[in-house]
Amino acid sequence: MGFWDRLFGTSQPALPDIPFGRYTDAYKTDAQTQAWNRSIELFDLGKQLEAYQEFLTYLRDEQADNVHWKQDNDTLTFEFWQGSQRVTGVATQDKVTAESKVAQAEDLNVGFLRRLMEYNYSLKFCRFALDPDNNLIIRFDTAGTDGSPLKLLHALRELAIHADKQDDLLLDEFRSLRPVEKRLEAEIPVAEKEVKYRYLIEQIQAAFARLDRADPDPNQYPGGYAYLLLSLAFRLDYLLRPEGFLMDTLEKIYSIYFTKDDRSNQLKILALRKEFQKILDRPKEQIFHELYRTRSTFGINPPANHERIVSLIDGELPNMDWLLNQNHLELALAIPQYIVGNALFQHVPPRPDRDLLHLFYQITEPAFFRELGFPVYTDPNGLPNKRLVMQAIRQICENNRAECPRLRPDLSRLDFVSLPLFARSFLDMVRHLDLTKEQG
Repeated sequence: MGFWDRLFGTSQPALPDIPFGRYTDAYKTDAQTQAWNRSIELFDLGKQLEAYQEFLTYLRDEQADNVHWKQDNDTLTFEFWQGSQRVTGVATQDKVTAESKVAQAEDLNVGFLRRLMEYNYSLKFCRFALDPDNNLIIRFDTAGTDGSPLKLLHALRELAIHADKQDDLLLDEFRSLRPVEKRLEAEIPVAEKEVKYRYLIEQIQAAFARLDRADPDPNQYPGGYAYLLLSLAFRLDYLLRPEGFLMDTLEKIYSIYFTKDDRSNQLKILALRKEFQKILDRPKEQIFHELYRTRSTFGINPPANHERIVSLIDGELPNMDWLLNQNHLELALAIPQYIVGNALFQHVPPRPDRDLLHLFYQITEPAFFRELGFPVYTDPNGLPNKRLVMQAIRQICENNRAECPRLRPDLSRLDFVSLPLFARSFLDMVRHLDLTKEQG
């Protein structure tokens, strides 16, 4: 069940089927957890094939329909999806193999061959290789006695994530490569792409205009502009859910700023701007090609507990004070936006936190959600609508009450005077949540 179903319930009018944020496999059901435990027990008893079936049950997301398998005598064949890539595998009592075809080489260009050979050194379980048909594949194999469910979990995760990441990047850079098979992706409506593309361009241009206004001077006060650009990258990644070059560029923006090197914050801001400029310079049709739906099996981000979200809020939110006092409201708002984006970009928060952080985006980006056909929570002046916001928060809490019975946010903390003050008070409310789970 998606966020909107949880928020509004099935009796409400149908809402657009548009996912947000990167896929996560962190929210396993009780049935999946039980399948994992059975898999471990069966493997320890030497019943590998039975253990692997339970392992695949653990991986399978019924809503995504992402994993399929069948057994024929002593052979188990399986396949699963990660983004636009299909991973196929064969398991017997003695051996497990899995591979994904990334691209087909029309000629053996030394550029991509050298890159992937070097890339292999960073892989722990898998390796890139060429098959007899010049298909560029990523492959894993292990002996059955050594193929524990835990090893398979780490190995197949590595294989799937790197296959999905590299196919778009290699095909975009090397013209001698072409797709091996029909891409396993679902087109989204052109109208949705138009909304997302327009939002992408307008948001980057607005950030550039704020930089060019130079009030305060970014050379003297780079901190606020770092929040502005990083929060933009996180927001675009979550709301647009891009693939390929666009996703890679947003990841690179994060990496550039947080890499420890000799560059000053001022120089890093210039470097971030150059990366955003590459997005502006990219042809519209190529951006459209990177907006599509996928099915996945493994999430990229690790789970985070509520204390990690609290730590992030405590570490960053006080930095709003000076900007608010100086009336730099756009830069002040960028700090809570950065906190929300960072939490969703790097981690998988507990479900109540994730639902509330998503609601934060819907409240602070009403035009984008309205154009996509979702309800919004602001008044005609763009300020949060108190009644609608409180109603949405209460519904989120009710939906998560069975798991977190002490989830009772202090709504009196919310400040509806302005958007920056609301954003700060909203995160202060989240910071004080009690997500203690039901025992037993």
